[in-house]
Amino acid sequence: MLRLYTHPACLEHDPGPGHVELPARLRAVLHALDHDRFAALDRVEAPRATREQLLRVHEAAYVERVLAGAPLTGTSQLGEDTPMSSGSAEAALRAAGAVCAAVDAALTSHAHRAFCAVRPPGHHATPAQAMGFCLFNNVAIGAAHALAAHGLKRVAIADFDVHHGNGTQAIFEREPRVLFASSHQSPLYPDTGSEEERGVGNIVNATLSPGDGTYAFRELWQAVLLPRLHAFRPQLLLVSAGFDAHHADPLGDLRLGSEDYAWITERLVEVARTHAGGRLVSTLEGGYDLGALAASASAHVAALMD
Repeated sequence: MLRLYTHPACLEHDPGPGHVELPARLRAVLHALDHDRFAALDRVEAPRATREQLLRVHEAAYVERVLAGAPLTGTSQLGEDTPMSSGSAEAALRAAGAVCAAVDAALTSHAHRAFCAVRPPGHHATPAQAMGFCLFNNVAIGAAHALAAHGLKRVAIADFDVHHGNGTQAIFEREPRVLFASSHQSPLYPDTGSEEERGVGNIVNATLSPGDGTYAFRELWQAVLLPRLHAFRPQLLLVSAGFDAHHADPLGDLRLGSEDYAWITERLVEVARTHAGGRLVSTLEGGYDLGALAASASAHVAALMD
């Protein structure tokens, strides 16, 4: 069974006019998932993350700054490129809470797979800094929850967003129980993620050049990232599902199509089946062309269902 975690509050985070991380992104995904082919999805309302869950990866002063920083009207700047509106703190709590709830379900029930259709995204958020449109690091909070609340010894995070998940890497680069495997375009924001950044042997960065497409992406995963995931034998696989490597996306310069997201999802499901009893939790990261985002997320969810 595939669960879909989302919450209306995630639509209330409004970065303001002209910002690309707009509420219409999530509306486009949810509209695409209203299709009859997704009727079997088990739809669940995302709970709020608890302070305990947030504090496993974020500094206390930063958590308080986010929770108290939402303006009554308009926007305020939490980071250089990361505004907050009146609904942002609640949206961020629901986004992080969705991943934790999905982890709980994957590890304690028959709902072994989940897709968290939430925003704001998370993989750029560091322990003490908002950046790249991200407030809390949703996937990292979920991974830390799996370690602390469920006692797992091996949790893997696969990230195929066009941008490097610098926040996720920063949080776990000294944590050997977590493997972080990322493909991303380089050079590109946030200018991190070189292949020499290896943490304690638990960080695997694989870079793509501007203009690279299907062949380079699939070869990179087949030759580098998937073997490392299999060798790690994760007890749980988390996915930072960014769809901004699509050829239509305005923020990247890769040439993927929605069929590439179906392909990588099928391979990640195979990793989860082989080592983790099928347990896989995916959460939405980037993707800024609405049509490409809807098609790519649909392909991803369909592959998770299959």
